[in-house]
Amino acid sequence: MKPFLCLCASLAWTGLAVAQPLAFPGAQGFGRFATGGQGGETVHVTTLADAGPGSLREAVSQPGRLVVFDVGGLIRLKSNLVVSDRITLAGQTAPGPGICLYGRSTSFSDRQNIIVRYLRFREGITGDRGKCAVNLTSGANMIFDHCSIEWGRWDCLGLTRGSHDITFQNCIIGQGVDPQRFGSLSDTVTNITYLRNLWIDNQSRNPKAKGRIQYLNNVVYNWGVCGLVGGHSAGDHYLDAVGNCFLPGPQSGRHAVGEFKPTDHVYSLDNWVNPGKTGQLNLRPLLPAEFGSDADAPTFAFAPQVAPDMTVPIEPAATALLHVLATAGCSLHRDPVDTRLIDSVSSYGQRGQIIHSEAELGGPGDWPEVHAPADFKTLEMD
Repeated sequence: MKPFLCLCASLAWTGLAVAQPLAFPGAQGFGRFATGGQGGETVHVTTLADAGPGSLREAVSQPGRLVVFDVGGLIRLKSNLVVSDRITLAGQTAPGPGICLYGRSTSFSDRQNIIVRYLRFREGITGDRGKCAVNLTSGANMIFDHCSIEWGRWDCLGLTRGSHDITFQNCIIGQGVDPQRFGSLSDTVTNITYLRNLWIDNQSRNPKAKGRIQYLNNVVYNWGVCGLVGGHSAGDHYLDAVGNCFLPGPQSGRHAVGEFKPTDHVYSLDNWVNPGKTGQLNLRPLLPAEFGSDADAPTFAFAPQVAPDMTVPIEPAATALLHVLATAGCSLHRDPVDTRLIDSVSSYGQRGQIIHSEAELGGPGDWPEVHAPADFKTLEMD
């Protein structure tokens, strides 16, 4: 990689009271103050069964709960999972390989104050057409940290209709399956932070940014038609894109960014693209003209506009790439699916696969069921 100097962006916070506690140490962005199940009942998941006593479905059926896991492995969802208000899902407490939800979608729609950490959400081809691995309509005050959100049938992540004050940080969002194979439609949303995520093997929408969105230190790899997509509609949309890396893979077209209109107001700083698929990292700056030209060009801003008063530490793009490769997704114990994805990024264009169905990869794989010892002490929530 050629040496280069990066301008690190810092968006200065001056507005909110600093005494408000974070969701957990390291929580950042608009969702950092989510309270989850704080002060509520602690509920233990003790079985991988889809339903019944000790199941995850039972644990999230009532609001105001801190959900911890005494079991690790694969939960095969027989129907879509609906999460209640004021829930903390502490996936980092699961023993062994952690938890993977497979076969249907999980909904956080119409909910508030949610904290989700270290879980895998994989809908798969048997899920409902039109659903996403994670559905989030009209939700607020949430943070998703170190989650793997994959194999969505419509988008991997559906974030729509008035959702606001939400963070997705340190996540993998990728390998959407038929019929759309998209990353995320983020539509009619306000104050959304995407921070240090890996968007991988999606045909497009990494994400489609319609609303007010911070897009900071993300890595996009092996997009199909397009990587980061503008709102390209009559309404005004606002995007702060800082410190991101766009790395073409074997199936990538030439548009790392695109589908913008003048109604898309974009602040772009320190964004970089790898110019080839040669197996080498040789980043160059992403040029304003690559967002589009003439009637397909966004309106560029000269300062952050989504949150001009907010401090979010921004790394140089090349440093963020290493950070994402090391920690993105459910990375306490990376399973073969995520290991393969991370390995393909490290090939810098040589490996990667946009799929129609997870069956092409051998399905969810073999998951041992692991129970915590009787004297096991739950990990601290931080």
